[in-house]
Amino acid sequence: MSRPVSRVLTLLELLQSGGVRTVAELADRLGVGERTVRRYVDHLVDLDVPVESVRGRYGGYRLAPGHRMPPLMLTDDEALAVLLGLVAGRRTGITAAAGTAGETAAAKVRRVLPERLRHRLDAVLDSLTFTTAPAGSAAPEAAVLLPVADAVRHHRPLAIRYTGGSGGSGSGSGGSGERTVYPYGLVAHAGRWYVTGRDLSVGADRTFRLDRIHGARVLPGTFEPPPGPGPAERVLTALATAPYRHEVTVRVRGTAEEIRARLPRSVAVVAAADDEGEGEGEGWCRVEIRAERLDWLPGLLASLDRPFVVERPDELRGLVADLADRLMDAARGTPPRD
Repeated sequence: MSRPVSRVLTLLELLQSGGVRTVAELADRLGVGERTVRRYVDHLVDLDVPVESVRGRYGGYRLAPGHRMPPLMLTDDEALAVLLGLVAGRRTGITAAAGTAGETAAAKVRRVLPERLRHRLDAVLDSLTFTTAPAGSAAPEAAVLLPVADAVRHHRPLAIRYTGGSGGSGSGSGGSGERTVYPYGLVAHAGRWYVTGRDLSVGADRTFRLDRIHGARVLPGTFEPPPGPGPAERVLTALATAPYRHEVTVRVRGTAEEIRARLPRSVAVVAAADDEGEGEGEGWCRVEIRAERLDWLPGLLASLDRPFVVERPDELRGLVADLADRLMDAARGTPPRD
């Protein structure tokens, strides 16, 4: 490729990165004079590339907003980042590409890459294996995600059509139907997308799964998000306090930070106990957990490696005692009981 053509393409790549680029900046990046930069810009304009001239003290050149630039120009590192990002998004479930959109997007990226680079990237993708099974994905529809994000960013009310799940869904929605929401933020967690905000129909904060929203429309007006926890903390708290069969309360000796390091926020709500607990020294925290079954909790509590007291339910105390007996039998080498 001749040097002038290479520099024109480099200029195009710089403009594609967004924002206004001054003539002096472009000249420095390309290693040419400012008159040459203007000539290169004219070449792009002759090729129907919509380069705009911005006047003023901080003026320069930029691409027209919303213009889709063919062909796709990616360096080796950029192409690898895009394709691996699509693959990782599908594997972890954190993707906004519903259906086969992620696969078709990756195919389109590969199709416009130079043959040399395409073969090298295919070698990476074909030889890559994962140590975990693919996560279940609940990708939201673009027709839902985009208006929700717009409403969050500009603090606009949002009308949604929602289908709630049965008990224990973690949606915190309180049922199905038409809703008007003041959306505080978007959160991606464990393969699902959530929007948290004020549900005006019930006058309370709620968390909604985006894959259960079947229609979203931004409404006129604005609102001011309240102070307090951020969207991620609101969603994790909603998941940890969702209605399940059992409401568990346990007091654990240790600081809230130490206990939260072992118990995810989406599983438990941890707070300092009102009283300092039994005995002297380190304080106690109250841990609240909602669960559909109790059989997994004794092992979880034992893994904390800290003194704890089960406050409720009584059934959990029996399960903890059973686990203690089994551990003692194992330590003594006693055959397991029936």
